Amino acid sequence: MLERWFIKNKKFDYKKISREFGVSEILAKLLVNRDIIKKEDIDIFLDPQMNKLSSPETMKDLVKGSNIILDKIKKNKKLRIVGDYDVDGVMSVYILYKGLKSLGANVDYVIPDRVLDGYGINIEIIEQAIEDKVDTIITCDNGISAIDQINYAKAKGMTVIVTDHHDIPFKEDKGEKIYISSNADAIINPKQHDCKFPEKNLCGASIAYKLIMYIYQTYNFDQNKDEFIEFAAIATICDVVDIVGENRIIVDNGLKALNNSSNIGLNALIDICGISDIEIGVYHIGFIIGPTINASGRLNSALQALELLLTDNTQWAYEIAKNLRDLNDERKNMTLEGVDKVVAQIESSKIKDDKVIVVYDPDIHESIAGIIAGRIKDKYNKPTIILTKGNDCIKGSGRSIEELNMYEELSKCKDLLVNFGGHPMAAGLSIKKDSIETLRNRLNENSSLTKEDLIPKVYIDMELPIEYINYKIVDELAILKPHGKGNPKPIFGAKGLSIQKGFLLGTNKNVLKLILISPLRGQRIEGIMFRNTEEFVENIERKYGSQQLNHMLNGIENQIIVDILYYPDINEYMGSTTIQAVINSYRLC
Repeated sequence: MLERWFIKNKKFDYKKISREFGVSEILAKLLVNRDIIKKEDIDIFLDPQMNKLSSPETMKDLVKGSNIILDKIKKNKKLRIVGDYDVDGVMSVYILYKGLKSLGANVDYVIPDRVLDGYGINIEIIEQAIEDKVDTIITCDNGISAIDQINYAKAKGMTVIVTDHHDIPFKEDKGEKIYISSNADAIINPKQHDCKFPEKNLCGASIAYKLIMYIYQTYNFDQNKDEFIEFAAIATICDVVDIVGENRIIVDNGLKALNNSSNIGLNALIDICGISDIEIGVYHIGFIIGPTINASGRLNSALQALELLLTDNTQWAYEIAKNLRDLNDERKNMTLEGVDKVVAQIESSKIKDDKVIVVYDPDIHESIAGIIAGRIKDKYNKPTIILTKGNDCIKGSGRSIEELNMYEELSKCKDLLVNFGGHPMAAGLSIKKDSIETLRNRLNENSSLTKEDLIPKVYIDMELPIEYINYKIVDELAILKPHGKGNPKPIFGAKGLSIQKGFLLGTNKNVLKLILISPLRGQRIEGIMFRNTEEFVENIERKYGSQQLNHMLNGIENQIIVDILYYPDINEYMGSTTIQAVINSYRLC
């Protein structure tokens, strides 16, 4: 797919940051590129210690909610946690349940079934709570949009505390947003406009963590204050929130805790996934542990994942972990099949010309609609909504690009929707079947997306000729870890490199190793490309001809010149180390 490359060129005094914090100007520029320019933000980024977490008291209604919970515990009132079926929801329930149980609370939990109940608290859950003589409901990772449901619970005499991180619902009046809230006794969500807590982009589990830590502090409970940090970190990574500021502290310290975890279920899952002998990082959580936990909520029940975390029986933990792994394997196969079907539908219809893709396929399992939407969004670089058949209406998930706020665009279509919620980049919805075509048309008619918006953009941190790469720079770049949203792995550019030789590696010949030569001083570096290798070879043959391609593959002098986007890394092989350029993208000259 055609890409547009842009070099970030933010004006700032890099030398000042370099002097004040003892880092290179390269690292100083990378910090500025991530909008980390205030002294306190740089300090947190470079030294993310737990004592730098913001005080929970400044979060609106957190103290109020804590006091209500403490009063209910003292009176032995029955509490019920209502969570969500994704990783963030499961971790939120775990933190609240374990935390409140350790204080002697009379507490249990429910997690809605993705297919039968849908997202968030509903009337049936409230009615069941009333029947079970529950006094207080505590939501986590949901509840901010459940205005009618929570008002119903309040009308029935229940106490309700909402903990959530999703966007605040609103209605528009003459172009002005009017935010709407329920009658809950306490609403703990840093995105509320009058909330003074400095970090607005926490995940649900981090808000639960803040709440429990404050309750522990108020209760003078002598407990390991960091005991839940690894679970907040897992949720932060899997919910794809910015890993800067408060979230960087949580993830950095959470990863350290995770690599020394005493949780029997988590350790069993790590072992079953085959990663027990390596240091767990963001990648392993985001692409191995997280999806395996999520598989329970997608194809079975998220209660299974929660049971894994709560068990103290090693044998049982391994049984659950194996089942989750098998479910995730099934989910992978269903996803591949679903993506193929959706692509076929798009390519055989006018949908491929739409700026916003809306596809209905009744055979897709609703639990993987979001994953498929993400894959289609990545393939076409267009906002995508995948709809499928639900129990009582059509259910769907959407994934967007930076140029379109999906939550706001769906808000403009709410008269067509049975229900919806989400973020600028992702949303869930339900709709009547006869409204699908109207939704597709309206989203495209309302869309202000231009052709330029739909061209993938790659933002380059800086041009860095390969002559400048050395072990000192590579070591310093490690300071930026852990990477993730808001703190991506740096992208450097190098121009006009000759290819001395190319090697196709791996059983399927899907890894390409290049010996690259600098145009300035003839500096050599190994380049490695893990994706689109077949396309790379085809493009070289198309542009330079088969003779030049064969020369490259056989190490014979050739005329092939390439610009690359890369990240310098260490390659360890048979006890020796070399610096290599991990190539993200390329441009033939």
